[in-house]
Amino acid sequence: MSLSRNSDSRVTAVDRLMSPTALRKEIPIPPETRKAVLAARRDVKRILNGKDDRLVLVTGPCSIHDTEAALVYAERLAEVSRRVADRLLIVMRVYVEKPRTRMGWKGLVSDPGLDGSFDLNTGLRMARGLMVRILETGLPIGCEFLDPMIARYFADAVSWASIGARTVQSQVHRQLTSGLDMPVGIKNTTAGRTGDAIDAIVTASNSHVFPSVTDDGQAAVVTTSGNPDCHVVLRGGTEGPNYSAPDVAETLDQLQAAGLPGRLVIDASHGNSGKDHEEQTNVVEDVAERIADGESGVAGMMIESFLACGRQDLILGRTDGLAYGQSVTDACAGWEQTTHMVECLAEAVTARRAADPSVMVA
Repeated sequence: MSLSRNSDSRVTAVDRLMSPTALRKEIPIPPETRKAVLAARRDVKRILNGKDDRLVLVTGPCSIHDTEAALVYAERLAEVSRRVADRLLIVMRVYVEKPRTRMGWKGLVSDPGLDGSFDLNTGLRMARGLMVRILETGLPIGCEFLDPMIARYFADAVSWASIGARTVQSQVHRQLTSGLDMPVGIKNTTAGRTGDAIDAIVTASNSHVFPSVTDDGQAAVVTTSGNPDCHVVLRGGTEGPNYSAPDVAETLDQLQAAGLPGRLVIDASHGNSGKDHEEQTNVVEDVAERIADGESGVAGMMIESFLACGRQDLILGRTDGLAYGQSVTDACAGWEQTTHMVECLAEAVTARRAADPSVMVA
């Protein structure tokens, strides 16, 4: 496509991108699976509203780089999910965009070949195809919406979404969230501040008018009604973890002061684990014990988890030596650790119910 030399002097190429409508037609979600997506959204909302006493658990790789390994993980997780479905609603983390503090691999959508070729059309196809296959295992999907335009390609497949610590202050992302159909977890900033997340929730719950594109790829003015199903995700920060009981109580007080529901999700990774993947287990065990003892306000948790523990370095264009089922971005808990953490949380719900049967909600 031609470029304007008056304004595009630093743009080196402009290539055509398929429209969201074209991708959805090419890789549709089957009707029964679409119903399951909607049912999972409803259940997440009920948990966040305190109408369902289960916990939401969002777990999966830091980012998807190997679709086949991700599907194996999904199949294992679906089996575990069925065993604990009466106590946990498990949502698989399917992150296909990767925010970077400086530089690095930007995720499956941007660089599906892991070689710096940036074939976005192929990346979109691979990501949506994987999502549909995971949905067919019976698992609902959660992902972070990083590029507001990319969200239109996947939003119909997602039952829970997040806005990350680096974009929580972004007006563009707050506007995007105001029009999303699913519950959205909004993380505290990388420094650990929760006030920005609460501001984002208030903003996203209101109506907005902003320029965007339609699913057919046409420029448009979008008007939203606001998203009432947003919630804080405590993920710690550079100032330290924030998953302790006093941290949770302080955030709940801030939510109440803002006129928002007193429910939040705790991320066991990132600043809460000091970026030590093995420390996630200690975070989950601590929170689970508190839930079992009756602590309220925690509606769920997030875990970074894959088939193999840890992480490995990715050298673009050299994928033959990659270890199977191991993250190429943040280090993840391995499968054994994952099942242990799932059981801890499920047992916490069981203990809470036994201590106070009145909390059980149909």
